[in-house]
Amino acid sequence: MTSPASGSGPGGHADAAYLLDSAGPAAPPRDNGELVFAAPWESRAFGVALALHESGRMDWEDFRQSLIGEIAAWEAAHPSGEGWNYYECWLRSLERVVSGRGLIDAGDLRARQAELAARPAGHDHDEAGSHGHEH
Repeated sequence: MTSPASGSGPGGHADAAYLLDSAGPAAPPRDNGELVFAAPWESRAFGVALALHESGRMDWEDFRQSLIGEIAAWEAAHPSGEGWNYYECWLRSLERVVSGRGLIDAGDLRARQAELAARPAGHDHDEAGSHGHEH
């Protein structure tokens, strides 16, 4: 299978848009029809989910149903809607699905989250070696 950017994806679709709801609880944020990511981690989480689906490691409908459940749980806990972030729900759903499928151990996931959270802002990559820019 090829990536959406390089040709035809699963089912002969040229991109992953066919997977995404355009309305309803699982529909991602859009502006003028284009997907919107407020922070780099959001687009990365989005890409990880698509890559897992395209590689056959994650069923999209399972992920979608998990996402709908995650959004419903968030809405029930936050009736005012204050603090809403679609991709936080996306990420929690992705974590739930990949750990549930045994793709990653939940303890390993928590350890990596803690390691990344401890990094200074703007340093979401390893410092070792040359990586094309200065700090």
